[in-house]
Amino acid sequence: MKLLKSTLLATALTLPLAFAGAAVADTPPNVLVVAQNIDDIVAIDPAQAYEFTSGELVTNTYDRLVQYDAEDTTVLAPGLATDWQIDAENKTISFTLRDDAVFHSGNPVRGEDVVFSLARVIKLNLTPAFILAQLGWTPDNVEEMVTSEGNTVTIRYDGDFSPAFVMNVLASRPASIVDKETVMANAVDGDMGNGWLNANTAGSGPFALTAYRPAELIRMQANEDYFKEGPKVEQVIIRHVAESATQQLLLEQGDVDMARNLTPDQIASIDAEGIKVETYPQAAVHFLSFNQKTDSLTPEAVWEAARYLVDYEGMTESFLKGQMEIHQAFWPDGFPGAYTETPYSYDPEKAEQILADAGVDLPIEVTLDVINSAPFTDMAQSLQATFAEAGINFEILPGTGSQVITKYRERSHEAMLLYWGPDFMDPHSNAKAFSYNSDNSDDAYAATTTWRNAWAVPEALNEMTRAALTESDPEAREAMYLELQQRVQERAPFVIMFQASYQVAMDEDVTGYVNGATSDFVFYRLVEKN
Repeated sequence: MKLLKSTLLATALTLPLAFAGAAVADTPPNVLVVAQNIDDIVAIDPAQAYEFTSGELVTNTYDRLVQYDAEDTTVLAPGLATDWQIDAENKTISFTLRDDAVFHSGNPVRGEDVVFSLARVIKLNLTPAFILAQLGWTPDNVEEMVTSEGNTVTIRYDGDFSPAFVMNVLASRPASIVDKETVMANAVDGDMGNGWLNANTAGSGPFALTAYRPAELIRMQANEDYFKEGPKVEQVIIRHVAESATQQLLLEQGDVDMARNLTPDQIASIDAEGIKVETYPQAAVHFLSFNQKTDSLTPEAVWEAARYLVDYEGMTESFLKGQMEIHQAFWPDGFPGAYTETPYSYDPEKAEQILADAGVDLPIEVTLDVINSAPFTDMAQSLQATFAEAGINFEILPGTGSQVITKYRERSHEAMLLYWGPDFMDPHSNAKAFSYNSDNSDDAYAATTTWRNAWAVPEALNEMTRAALTESDPEAREAMYLELQQRVQERAPFVIMFQASYQVAMDEDVTGYVNGATSDFVFYRLVEKN
């Protein structure tokens, strides 16, 4: 029966458009078939994977000591570790490994696999290694900082960090645990299995990779020995379909169960029976910023007035509908510690009064750099129209993404329309970008929006950001980040406006799909086809 299913499925995937005029087909039972653009993948080795789709693949095929999981993506839950003991004073965390976890090879998950996996990331020093290196780990010391004895793994770190920060780093993608025996059996020329792991997987996750053809196909088979509930389908097949129109056609014909890259217009046009659309908040926050090297943009009254000159609802109810939701704080909704109050709305009269009371010289003429594609150009035109009502006149300067970001890094812009997302799931990842700048000099480059906008952050805010990073009490730490977000919301040269949303169209019989705020939070484990 399984062989028959595979044969039928291969035929369906190879010739889906040949029967465009035929009756609606059904995908094989207990197999989820997804249409998605997957050509962004460069690497699938957890020590190298840094693209959106590769993040999804890693999440579904590997586990970490601790992880945000399908049941609740806002809760840091046990993964390969059942429990842990934190010694903040000695900067040590001891993890107890579960005894029922096995790799897809059948090998048991051991402490030495954990040591090998984490050390491997640091030694290979590929793109995402910096996330783990924050803990003070180097190729020379990592095997002293990460040790194991029996089923206990001891993690040491060097730096003034809250244990919560360390735990979030250990829940990040490069902290995925690989099967040492399998990986090293496939190592070539000292690559620690990197070449092999970019075509295969060696994890313990809910699915095992059974086929990967770049820019063509991903096939994952359910891990029947998984230590948590599920998977509930036998296979997940992700077929590369670059054109969104083709994705829609395949979904409406019944040749796929899910279409991952439809445009808002296509979402709105779906009228086929049996198809539903689900919306998921994403981590990227979109904001307008003012370079403090531009004298006319330095009065705080300009920052305050600007918050009332954005037509938040007008944009999200028209050309941004389904793509973005109103969000006015730097940490995304859906993550622990997010500040979700949205106190600002479009009120040009109030903005005019704020500027008049502060004696701001009007009009203000300012250039606005923007990426030359939708929806950014549409957003810029909306801002141009609404800000002009209060005497702030934007000259829109469209450019390629690289051109716009290069100007931003050079601090040569005036106003900038951009977005920002976290590197890992800890509030400090965005707090350092929006509420910290200890050296505002031109030669002290920092990859933060504070430095790039030449904002000399008040020392009290710098101190609070440092204190939140080191705070060991989880509740107190969350409260500090909530206050940081509120302060930046009220008094900073940024207008944080929206959080991106992501819409997925699927057969109405598909349930249990989880799409959290980042690609690392896409889970197929609980999916069922009823």
